[in-house]
Amino acid sequence: MGIEVVVEGLTMSFGKQNIWQDVSLTLPAGEVSVMLGPSGTGKTVFLKSLIGLLKPQQGRVLINGVDMVSSPERDIYETRKLFGLMFQDGALFGSMSLFDNIAFPLREHTRKRESEIRRIVMERIELVGLLGAEDKLPGEISGGMRKRAGLARALVLDPQIVLCDEPDSGLDPVRTAYLSQLLIDLNARIDATMLIVTHNLDIAATVPDNMGMFFRRRLVTFGPREVLLTSDEPVVTQFLAGRREGPIGMSEEKDAALLAAEAAGPASRPTTPRDIVPQLEPSPGLPPRAAVTRRRERVLGMLDQLPPAARAAIRDTYARGAAAPTLTAPATGSGS
Repeated sequence: MGIEVVVEGLTMSFGKQNIWQDVSLTLPAGEVSVMLGPSGTGKTVFLKSLIGLLKPQQGRVLINGVDMVSSPERDIYETRKLFGLMFQDGALFGSMSLFDNIAFPLREHTRKRESEIRRIVMERIELVGLLGAEDKLPGEISGGMRKRAGLARALVLDPQIVLCDEPDSGLDPVRTAYLSQLLIDLNARIDATMLIVTHNLDIAATVPDNMGMFFRRRLVTFGPREVLLTSDEPVVTQFLAGRREGPIGMSEEKDAALLAAEAAGPASRPTTPRDIVPQLEPSPGLPPRAAVTRRRERVLGMLDQLPPAARAAIRDTYARGAAAPTLTAPATGSGS
């Protein structure tokens, strides 16, 4: 099973530029989470802070008792082996075949024999649907295939935490849909804790158990997917609807005068509730996601702490799954 990641009071600046401040959240063990936000809000920086590649000025990232910010480098290095990181562009070596790219972490960080490396690599290649392409160079395959190869490489060390940085960038809607299903199938197979940074609203709406959003140097929200998808926060509704009207501008947030003019002007449009589409399920033949049962018990236990719209959406979600009797008394923790 995946490992819980606890973030407490994280603040990151580059010189005088504050990226985000006082970020606190918990990535539940084995669940899939998505982080949204306009470009330039520090989502990739956040991923690199979780794995200890960047050092925030304040706060902690706790994984199995190790603080990825301030623990001894030896402990951070060992804990980093629990991670698999899928970079935005795949980050493949252009002169190496896909096989050698995917094998690289095993050859670099383990003493496994070449026969064992081949077995592991071919299993991961099959997992992401790249059988037959293992001898090709990255330049000889499509962008979508390169992303899947990057995902396979992220998986060869059997990570318990998988971080994906904009896995959909550059992909058409059909390939994005395939990728979304692949991520859900992956979670069903390995039960890893997953965090996906994306701008893609289709991935955000159909893949995660939990969702968060960065804006204006802060974490706007993080929690069960229903909380963000029913939120009436202006920045959230603007982002999810893809509208110009709202706090997000072309290069940064808009000032108060422009927001007031938008609100008073004829261009302002009423916000319509966003339908919550069902979460993707694993492909036929795969086991059910173990995270689903754990999440259900966790979310029902915190139901009375959530906004009314999110509570209603969660009740509706679980009522469709014949869970209505439990919903009347979430505090019992029965979760059955």
